[in-house]
Amino acid sequence: MSLAWNPAKKHSERERWICIYPIYINSKRSLAGGRKLSKEKCVENPTHQEIRDVLVAAGFNVGVENKLHPKERSKEPVYRGRIRVQLRNDDGTPVRAEFPTRDSVLEYIGTTIPKLKTRQGKQSSSEQTSHQPSTSASKKGKGKGRR
Repeated sequence: MSLAWNPAKKHSERERWICIYPIYINSKRSLAGGRKLSKEKCVENPTHQEIRDVLVAAGFNVGVENKLHPKERSKEPVYRGRIRVQLRNDDGTPVRAEFPTRDSVLEYIGTTIPKLKTRQGKQSSSEQTSHQPSTSASKKGKGKGRR
């Protein structure tokens, strides 16, 4: 089994497609923790399903693999998933002219995921709960005290 990069492989072969992990666009992670973009361009806790949906809607050839990023500490299924994306055609031209590089694809994903309907529902429910005043936090009981 050859693990080295082979220039004879075509761009259409899955081994030549770029890899995208959800950690790359997670605004909760640091640059040292695996994030690849600035926090303004990232999303809070993206999933591989959201990334796949965005890329399929943009017209990319996409494959999902059950892999985990090496810097991901949690082994839960929510954090699993590596997305393979065909960036170039066999002649070397980009599959989509507006996305010539890996970074342009990552930025597009980061700006499009917040517009998904699943994200719209999560944001509105979290806003409703955050605007309710918390009365239990303002009332402080005396407690047992020191003995």
